[in-house]
Amino acid sequence: MAQGLDISIVVPLFNEEESLPELVAWIDRVAQANHLTYEVIMVDDGSTDRSWEVVEQLATKYPTLRGIAFRRNYGKSAALYCGFEAAEGEVVITMDADLQDSPDEIPELRRMILEEGYDLVSGWKKKRYDPIGKRWPSKFFNATARFVSGIKLHDFNCGLKAYRKKVIKSIEVYGEMHRFIPILAKKAGFKRIGEKVVEHRARKYGYSKFGLERMVKGYLDLISVMFMSHFGRSPMYLFGSLGTLMFLLGGGTTIWVIAAKLWKQAHGLPLRGVTEQPLFYLAILAVVLGVQLFLAGFLGEMINRNSTDRNKYLIDRTL
Repeated sequence: MAQGLDISIVVPLFNEEESLPELVAWIDRVAQANHLTYEVIMVDDGSTDRSWEVVEQLATKYPTLRGIAFRRNYGKSAALYCGFEAAEGEVVITMDADLQDSPDEIPELRRMILEEGYDLVSGWKKKRYDPIGKRWPSKFFNATARFVSGIKLHDFNCGLKAYRKKVIKSIEVYGEMHRFIPILAKKAGFKRIGEKVVEHRARKYGYSKFGLERMVKGYLDLISVMFMSHFGRSPMYLFGSLGTLMFLLGGGTTIWVIAAKLWKQAHGLPLRGVTEQPLFYLAILAVVLGVQLFLAGFLGEMINRNSTDRNKYLIDRTL
């Protein structure tokens, strides 16, 4: 693909064969109407329907379409990671393949990046067509993410986002971290993060591939991303500090218990055996946990220093 493209559109997909022709045609109409040079990178995340065959057929009609197919399902983060690696556009836009994101938003998202100076613009589906059982947990989750990260976005998980190219080349999206790309971008030094109200369309084909279990995963991932952001490069700062504190607290308490017994014994005062005091066992437990935490931090540092790229995905075919 030639350099100097105006936009790259990364579309992760899983079993969306019905919507792909309409989506690509819509993107092409928008790009042509706004005189944009573009590429569409479709990443098939191990679909079990005819999605990849449809992508191959569309590629013969639209030379701007590129495809990546995984041998199995890795998840949306893996699809975005590989799409970001392949993207060459000045502005990179992500959107879902189910037609719930409108390509008509692309020109304005690009303008906000180039003219208003944002590093990242996230969509906000202010009016949603999801059932209430999905909307309210999402609101609670987003409120928690805002509080923890300090980023004032209403919808962290919106699939429709625009990025300056250097942003997507500077962050690592792995596991289930696609929900927290704004946080990853901020921690990488890209602090101009904006938001745009976007249209949320009712699903036209198929069904949602995400259930309520993603809320549980979302909170666990939020803890993970905050930990990795602060201590991912130096786990010893956390584990070593906690371990040292617990070791000193437990060791000091142990010494105090033994010293108190010796003092009472020397002065002929009533006393209890050291091993008869629950405080002694709590102190020993603190010492053991302190050593374990310190060693965990030490091992984390060693693994981090010698680790290789974790983001390896088995790509089966490309276009």
